[in-house]
Amino acid sequence: MRGHIPAETTSFVGREQELAWLRPALGRHRLVTLTGAGGVGKSRLAQRAAAGLGHAAGAREHAAYGRTGAAGDTDAPDFPDGVWWADLSTLDGPDLLLATVSDAVDLADHSPRMRVEVLGEWLADKRLLLVLDSCEHLVGECAGLLAALFAAAPGLTVLATSRRPLGFPGEKPMEVLPLAPGGPQALALFQERVAGGTGRGRLSEPGAAEAAASICRRLEGVPLAIELAAAQVGPASVTEVDRRLGAPLDVLSRPGFVWPRRHQALRTAIGWSHELCTPVERLLWARLSVFRGDFDLEAAQAVAAGGALREADVRPALEGLVDQCVVGRTATGAAERYGMLDTIREYGRSWLAELGEADAAAQRHADHHQALVRRAEAGWSGSGQLAGYRAIEQVHADLCAALDHLLVHDPAAAAELAGGLVYYWACCGHLKQARTYLERTLRAHPAPDRSRARALIGLGATLTLQGEYETAAGIDAEVRAGAAGDPQEQTAAACLTGLLAMLTGRPADALRTVRQAMGAAEPGPGLGSPDQLRCTLIEVLSLTALGHFDEGRTRALELRERCAGSGEIWTRTYLDYQLSVVALLSARPDEAAEYARTMLAGKRQLGDAFGVALGLDLLAAALAADGRAEQAAFVYGAGGAYWRRVGHPQRGAPELRPIRRQCEQSARAALGDAVYSAAFADGATAHGPTALRSALLPDDPTVA
Repeated sequence: MRGHIPAETTSFVGREQELAWLRPALGRHRLVTLTGAGGVGKSRLAQRAAAGLGHAAGAREHAAYGRTGAAGDTDAPDFPDGVWWADLSTLDGPDLLLATVSDAVDLADHSPRMRVEVLGEWLADKRLLLVLDSCEHLVGECAGLLAALFAAAPGLTVLATSRRPLGFPGEKPMEVLPLAPGGPQALALFQERVAGGTGRGRLSEPGAAEAAASICRRLEGVPLAIELAAAQVGPASVTEVDRRLGAPLDVLSRPGFVWPRRHQALRTAIGWSHELCTPVERLLWARLSVFRGDFDLEAAQAVAAGGALREADVRPALEGLVDQCVVGRTATGAAERYGMLDTIREYGRSWLAELGEADAAAQRHADHHQALVRRAEAGWSGSGQLAGYRAIEQVHADLCAALDHLLVHDPAAAAELAGGLVYYWACCGHLKQARTYLERTLRAHPAPDRSRARALIGLGATLTLQGEYETAAGIDAEVRAGAAGDPQEQTAAACLTGLLAMLTGRPADALRTVRQAMGAAEPGPGLGSPDQLRCTLIEVLSLTALGHFDEGRTRALELRERCAGSGEIWTRTYLDYQLSVVALLSARPDEAAEYARTMLAGKRQLGDAFGVALGLDLLAAALAADGRAEQAAFVYGAGGAYWRRVGHPQRGAPELRPIRRQCEQSARAALGDAVYSAAFADGATAHGPTALRSALLPDDPTVA
């Protein structure tokens, strides 16, 4: 199945009529918006509808390729390019709206152009469903974005969830109402959640059925309220919970809380859940509300412990919040992560503000994520690289939250954090986020110090990778001037100077720069510092570009062995690239293809779309040079699709352009235009990960 939809973590109950309305509505209207109060089930309904449409699209794709499987729901609208989910609840403002939507539809653009223009081009020839979840705090910005995207992409359909309509012309709003309070769906939801918790035996107690029906009526059929009430059953009987919900609760009238106006029931359910928490559970609830995304136990302890809440108390208090459905838990293998629904998080933030702890909690949150990035940065040159990459990827929304806080309260710390994230942002393709935060950081922290210098180098590298060479050259000059007399900073500066020289066709300048810097610096242990490692990689790239194949190959093999021995991946994959280039230019296409596939496997692990595009181009050239023309055409097509993702068509090494053209022409000549074009189109239209898996098969990459 193409696309990405969050996995459902609990059973789905009811809403058959809404689902039956939604499917054809998405075939007739380009924008359907599910509206309604918090806790009514908008996101869950969108999730179920999207999953059904995604499975239908996947079944059609399998059928189209002649594979086994049902054809899917023939009445559902057809989205052959998939169903994609963008969670906007983690955004604190509009700055990263475009980046979030672009990431959601698998666009890793490296170009400096306006992202809305690039996103429109990416979607222009696609027929897909985009789900924008939680738009209510960005209504105007979402409407403006959709105006541009609908104009550029006639095959785009959007399903939005929001507490109010977006106000977009042609929008088809559907208000999601509570379940009928006295109806079977509300009762079934209550019983299902009780049975899934610790209160299964309570459902058969005398009076339980009548009390359950009463609870659903009291809570007006609001799904979140019903689930919170169901979580109270077990320690209490169903009858006791019903009696409790009917009693007045002083907490509901306290000032300072933001409530959905339309549903007293949700106020009652959340208020009683809060009242039934122990004091440490209430404090934990408030402090955890600073997280924008999900989190693990270590993060919860680092951010929430202190004062009346000891670190040892966090785990049992967290379990208590999970038992009451205040916090959700998901497990992937042995790892467990936790998160809150928006409405419950809002309640916690209100309590946090009333306690006067909002700034302190945000600072602990920022400190925790600063420490995480320091660890990831320290492990980048070794076996911790992949784990660090995945850790940063997992908490990226909270890293942005930490940066937002530090930019206001501690710009120097923001500069350090942004500089530390450059490895992740630039090396793994998140250049728009890098540029946004680095530019904000440098404006907020003009004082010359090491953290600013690192952020400046990061911005220079980002602009270089985006192709803005003139602006990057100005930054490079500033960086080199500031690094004078400091060998460590000169090595860092040489990385930027060398990268800029390489990508502007000056490999001799790049080689001279990095060798001079490495000669002046004290060698680090193992692979050296990350800056030393990158300088060594630029040295290898320069040697190959200058035609010094034997020396370049020797240096690449030596460094590759050290990288493999230490578990480092990113540099090793670019060494595989260089070894493949040397083999191809030395008329050893089998060896070139083997190194290209090894490179691609590593780039796939790191999510480096730019590296994947380079590797696919190189693999295709090697296949063509080896006489495997049809496989080469397929891989060229897949590579072209990845180049569209990164926004720089065939921006590979300049020395490869002639041989790429030659290999492409030889494959076309061997097959004829019609067969070549068909194989190329198969690669270009295949789902990206599927095409990449196919390319990694050594025998027949056109068979998934």
